[in-house]
Amino acid sequence: MASGKRDQLIDTALDLFCQNGFHATGIDKILEKAGVARMTLYNHFKSKDELILATLRRRDEKFRNWFMRSVERRAASPQERLLAVYDTLQDWFSDAAFSGCMFINASAEFGAPDDPIHLASAEHKVLVLKYLRELATAIGVRHPDELADELMLLMEGAIVMCYVAGDPGAASRARSAAEKLIRSHLKIEAPIAD
Repeated sequence: MASGKRDQLIDTALDLFCQNGFHATGIDKILEKAGVARMTLYNHFKSKDELILATLRRRDEKFRNWFMRSVERRAASPQERLLAVYDTLQDWFSDAAFSGCMFINASAEFGAPDDPIHLASAEHKVLVLKYLRELATAIGVRHPDELADELMLLMEGAIVMCYVAGDPGAASRARSAAEKLIRSHLKIEAPIAD
């Protein structure tokens, strides 16, 4: 039962933080929506920051599992999967619940680079980048880390453009740019003639 209440608090906080932000969401609102007592909250979390960290871990797990399954369901080869990343982003952007990236938002609200919440947000981005690097390595390009970094920049830019600028075509344009990047990395350099 205790684990159920803890999960209920995390899930409720996750929804509220996504909708309203971290600083704007008070503990009282979380308790009210979760239907639990303050003592229950503090039995599981020492502070609001600890609850935020738990929600970031939950969001990371849920998002990356959904993201990778969606990419892999769409495409079989690593090269196709690198492009399916942007189709998956489009699905996310089209969801009525889309409220930007929780990790970008958290790092903005907790801007000190050594803040545990900022660090947890950065860790999520590192794990997504790791997935892109695995795919880039699998297609056999000479510089997979460089390609993955470039594709990650396109992803992050698309997220920001969709959410901040309200640009519904951001994922599609990022996919088009990704195709060009992948092609440029796949080109075999011609030997220099003597």
